[in-house]
Amino acid sequence: MRLLMQLCVIGGLAVATIQVRAETNELHLPVILPLTGSGAFLGLEEQQALRIIETLTNRNGGINGRPLKFDISDDRSSPQDGVQIATRNLSAGPIAIFGSALVAICNATAPLVRNGPVQFCFSPAIHPVAGSFVFTAGVSSTDTYNVILRYFRQRGLTRLAYIVSTDASGQDAEKAVEEALRLPENSGLAMKVRAHFNPADLSVSAQMAAIADAAPQALLVLTSGTPSGTAFKGLVQAGIDVPTATPYSNMTFAQMDQYAAFLPRQLYFPSGQWPQSGGQSDDEPAVARAKEEFYAAYEQDGHRPDVGATLAWDPAAIVIAALRVVGPDATPAALRAQIAGMAGFAGLNGLYDFRKNPQRGLDESDVVMARWDRGAHDWVVVSRPGGAPMADEIVSQDHTRTGAP
Repeated sequence: MRLLMQLCVIGGLAVATIQVRAETNELHLPVILPLTGSGAFLGLEEQQALRIIETLTNRNGGINGRPLKFDISDDRSSPQDGVQIATRNLSAGPIAIFGSALVAICNATAPLVRNGPVQFCFSPAIHPVAGSFVFTAGVSSTDTYNVILRYFRQRGLTRLAYIVSTDASGQDAEKAVEEALRLPENSGLAMKVRAHFNPADLSVSAQMAAIADAAPQALLVLTSGTPSGTAFKGLVQAGIDVPTATPYSNMTFAQMDQYAAFLPRQLYFPSGQWPQSGGQSDDEPAVARAKEEFYAAYEQDGHRPDVGATLAWDPAAIVIAALRVVGPDATPAALRAQIAGMAGFAGLNGLYDFRKNPQRGLDESDVVMARWDRGAHDWVVVSRPGGAPMADEIVSQDHTRTGAP
């Protein structure tokens, strides 16, 4: 009897939810984000971005008159939780689903949408099959590491080392770097040390000692989130002071503040075109307008955006634009086809062309190198799109060394 009553209550809540949605005519799109756990530094920023763009969209007519509502769930940075949430959300038959922010969770949920709905992952480190229902945010990790190596090479920094975490994001990064090293243009680069560590490790002193002994001219820290803090601390404790590049998933104010006491003095990121500081004369007019609207919306909301915001903002804007064409009641296949055919869509990170770059819309020509400026508490663009260093960067940053900072 108790079970029957519980089922009736649950059924009543489900009917009530359906009735509320019918009465409000809202278009509900499920979102899976790491709001707690190791990925929360990205997930919380992405949640905020979606709330801001949701408000902005509804202020401007919603989706063909229907209010937009993002239903956000916490995957707790766990692939198992992500799969459970995705399975539950997919049973309602949404036209699209967003998330997660982490590569392992996106890879775990992707098989669930082979036949739809559209899934837009916020991790650049996944590599969806062309023509599939899975799309992904940002520039491919392969392209970003091409840009890092080009930037270092053109600054004359040819003796390199890297330290990489053994998790899914680290494995993807290491594969991308090794592929980039095999390009003919990088034949003059020498990777002197390839160090590895477990994301749960509290110290990387042994790895950093080996790197210091090799005296590299530049270093790559190939990990994201909490493990990057462990690597940065080990680097500074070992007295290594060389240009250090790390994935753009680490471009969050929360991390820069949390790790401020032991951030490398010369810290670089392969970035989309969203930062405001530095050489932005190459912005397309439509991209410049998209950035102005983005920063204005954040200013009105009283917050300052970082990479987490951009990894959610552009995918949401793309799906919203596509839904306004095909209509909120279209099939997932129609939505997928609309996005796949988009070219010239102006986002924060460049002009998206899904015909040229399937499932992603961007390539390495949309990447700039950015340096963390402690004094300005901001990222400053120091290269042209594609990674060619600006002249003043070559002059001002040629005093690299390995030793006490």
